[in-house]
Amino acid sequence: MKTIDKIPTGKFSRTSKLIGTGTKVGANYLKYYSKKAFNPELTRDSLDEENASDIYDGLKNLKGSALKVAQMLSMEKSLLPNAYVEKFSLAQFSVPPLSAPLVRKTFKKYNGKYPEEIFDKFTSESVNAASIGQVHRAEKNGNKYAIKIQYPGVADSISSDLAMVKPVATRMFNLKGKDSEKYFKEIEDKLVEETDYILEVEQSKRISEACSMIPNLKFPKYYENLSSERIITMDWMEGKHLSEFVKQDFSEEVGNEIGQTLWNFYMFQFHKLKEVHADPHPGNFLIDEDYNLIAIDFGCIKNIPDQFYTPYFELAVPKNINDPDFFLQKLKELEIIRPDDTEKEIKYFSALFHEMLSLFTSPFHQETFDFGSEEFWNQISGLSEKYSSDKELRKMNGNRGSQHFLYINRTFFGLFNLLHDLKAKVDINDYKKYM
Repeated sequence: MKTIDKIPTGKFSRTSKLIGTGTKVGANYLKYYSKKAFNPELTRDSLDEENASDIYDGLKNLKGSALKVAQMLSMEKSLLPNAYVEKFSLAQFSVPPLSAPLVRKTFKKYNGKYPEEIFDKFTSESVNAASIGQVHRAEKNGNKYAIKIQYPGVADSISSDLAMVKPVATRMFNLKGKDSEKYFKEIEDKLVEETDYILEVEQSKRISEACSMIPNLKFPKYYENLSSERIITMDWMEGKHLSEFVKQDFSEEVGNEIGQTLWNFYMFQFHKLKEVHADPHPGNFLIDEDYNLIAIDFGCIKNIPDQFYTPYFELAVPKNINDPDFFLQKLKELEIIRPDDTEKEIKYFSALFHEMLSLFTSPFHQETFDFGSEEFWNQISGLSEKYSSDKELRKMNGNRGSQHFLYINRTFFGLFNLLHDLKAKVDINDYKKYM
């Protein structure tokens, strides 16, 4: 893969890059409508593929927050056309890495010494490049390490990157008014935390120790003395990324076992720790030769306040969802129903979220649940298509729900997707024996 010798870090240079990308997308639309004038049967597939490719190509060299948002969107398989999902998913662990000279220069800037002054061996070629940083192999005194190096300028460009992305997100999710700022503030705060590698090491150690009793779950050891604000040193863990693992043949028993470990890991975090690994994409998990699940990235941790946790999980109980008065009260507590809503809006959004939550919480209504079930995923896709084409919904204020929904829903949807890829049947309450 071609390497990068320089990353645009200034606001002007990054904005110029995105404007150039926008120009390409505009040209793609002109080309598409010209062809459609002569062929009314032409679908949007080619347009989506060209746009997805041009947008990703523009973002991958910028790295940072803009690319991270693309990575987040790639998990929303029911929201975006497949062409975007496939392209944006590359942001999880396959983007152009920094060149060897830039890696060496960046390492010295962040750690005060060149890699060869600290380690016996250091591979200048990246083994994994993502949106915020890239990983290298190293050895010292016979021990093998993974060294995560943050890209230059990422932490300083978060606010300006989000300002560029905001108009697109506002239109996509139909957000209106100043009230929408709470969602962008939530994203910005989390991205700032993800660039603080001292915080990530502390989070990694805390959660890995708390979850250490869960079988078939492994974590690397982290080394503070070899880490800094922009560099993390941890044990090198052998295994395949979950996305690679699910492409090969594996037995139903193995899929169920890994899926159960993944489920227990997340439910324990939700219900015991009240904080959760909120970035469940396949690039953050490895599967070793003994089918252990290895969690390798704790940059994005979402704390769950009680005032959100309680009503959120109360709505996972069928009798609560089906009690109209109780349900309406919880929608208000979760800020889904707003104080300024009209009767029409209350009725509309109550029905919408009743249908949505009845489906998304259905795994909690059973002792075991088959996440490989195509019926479940077809229902999710059908619901998404129904509301994405609902003209009535587009007229209404899209500012719905507490800002905590952003990362909690993202976590559940990502978890459900990983379990679907594993075709896993899980015991829903098995995690309780570790509480």
